[in-house]
Amino acid sequence: MKQKWMKVTVVAVAAHFAAAAHAQPGGTVRIGVNQPLTGAVAASGNFVTNGAKIAADEINAKGGIKGAKIELFIEDNKSNPTEAASAAEKLIVRDKVPVLLGAWSSTYTLAVMPKLMEYKVPMLVETSSADKITTAGNPYVFRISPTNGMEAANFVRHVAPLKIRKADFLVVNNDWGRGSADAFQAMLKKNAVGIGITQTIDASAQDMTAQLATIKASDSDTLFVTTAVEQLTLILKQAQALGIKRQIITLGGSQSPDQLIAHAGTAANGTLHDVMFMPWFPEAGADPDAAKAFIAEWSRRGLDPNGLTEGARGYDGIRAIAAAVTAAGGAGADSEKIRDALWKVQLTGLTGKINFNKIGPAGRESGQSTPATYVVKIDGGKVTLLQN
Repeated sequence: MKQKWMKVTVVAVAAHFAAAAHAQPGGTVRIGVNQPLTGAVAASGNFVTNGAKIAADEINAKGGIKGAKIELFIEDNKSNPTEAASAAEKLIVRDKVPVLLGAWSSTYTLAVMPKLMEYKVPMLVETSSADKITTAGNPYVFRISPTNGMEAANFVRHVAPLKIRKADFLVVNNDWGRGSADAFQAMLKKNAVGIGITQTIDASAQDMTAQLATIKASDSDTLFVTTAVEQLTLILKQAQALGIKRQIITLGGSQSPDQLIAHAGTAANGTLHDVMFMPWFPEAGADPDAAKAFIAEWSRRGLDPNGLTEGARGYDGIRAIAAAVTAAGGAGADSEKIRDALWKVQLTGLTGKINFNKIGPAGRESGQSTPATYVVKIDGGKVTLLQN
């Protein structure tokens, strides 16, 4: 009996210290930011981080969260899943953050998810779109970006107007790219669209001419591409050099049309892009005033305008976390209180309405918001909006 009592006491004490480790130190609200600041997709990670900083500074300028200032603890995951998991652990154990924002790529986010379960710390997922992130049964995941399936469902309205009859796919060979191809192929098949060739590319590849040559021989009228903007720029240039003449549509919302115009030149003309935030048309978004203010602040800081589409994700992510921390009580809130509060968030962000629905196995559901998506086209070096 005595041994049983001692065992229960030890467990209770361990649980107490685990909870204490994830509580906010007095006077500040600590938020961990896990992003690729170096490596293959560093540009995107830095854009997201800059958006997060703008949101934190904006909230702090208005008095913070119940008088406590937000402090961002930023860790570089180096565009690598192993490093992403390590970065999450450092933020939780060393910096004692009770909530995270991360981790850009679906592959990085999936690598981080076991750490969230181990330490019982929630993470707001701002970019990753692989469906299994929210179907795997991790109750510490809350995502504001659309899943691949949601993006495909939103795209249905464009299939007929764009006269898509048969489509090929060129995707990065990771959870994001493969998941994107699977979701869009399933949607297209349901709408009587033929599926042609699917080619994959390594995330660090710079020469895609072999894959593009195979695609050129296809009789498809449309090519869907899913990869980061750095690689996409090369793909468009190489497709132009090979004389590929077909409709090119990029997916995933991480393509930055302005950057493509600047770096791909005429190779970007005629391409279409599925995006979640439209800095070219702030009045068409969910909160036009907030969008205009965000764009103005981005410009005032001298940040690259090409990064606005990614920066909006970081901005919305920190605002959603701040709303949860506020509801959880402020600077003293621990991870479990913040996780519980995330379920109650109701917010209009730059990327649409933010509130979380339960997805996944009963009792272990993840949170998934339902953002808006839009299709824009590059025409003569300018971005236009498809009205559908």
